[in-house]
Amino acid sequence: MSMPSIRTRPLTIYYDVPIARTEKFWNGIKEGKIYATKCKKCGTLYFPPVADCANCFSSDMEWVELSGEGEVETFTHIIVRPASFADEPPYTVAIARLKEGVRVLAWLTGAKKTEIKVGMPVKLEAKVTPEGRLTYEFKPLK
Repeated sequence: MSMPSIRTRPLTIYYDVPIARTEKFWNGIKEGKIYATKCKKCGTLYFPPVADCANCFSSDMEWVELSGEGEVETFTHIIVRPASFADEPPYTVAIARLKEGVRVLAWLTGAKKTEIKVGMPVKLEAKVTPEGRLTYEFKPLK
């Protein structure tokens, strides 16, 4: 049973995410590098990096620079965008498995929709947006 309600106005919430234990990742993006973390106890590799291993619960992690090279496993073209991306043109996101074994979800840019295929070689690249936002995206590996 639904409760009566009145729609008011959108509410935008900003929050700070503590990054002290993963700061190297963010600094790496600024330098054009992509880092993952690897558990020293069990060897599990994480991307995006984590401060604690979900597999063995160890906090003894080491940094690993990733090659960024991988292969598309799946993708989708986003036409109807979430509200927070309403100002963006339609875009493509892909999941690719990198050479190091981790799967990464990221925007795929620099390719026509008709060129994108499962098995397509891609490179994960660090990106700083014009607004200063730190992110990463796939580009076709030529």
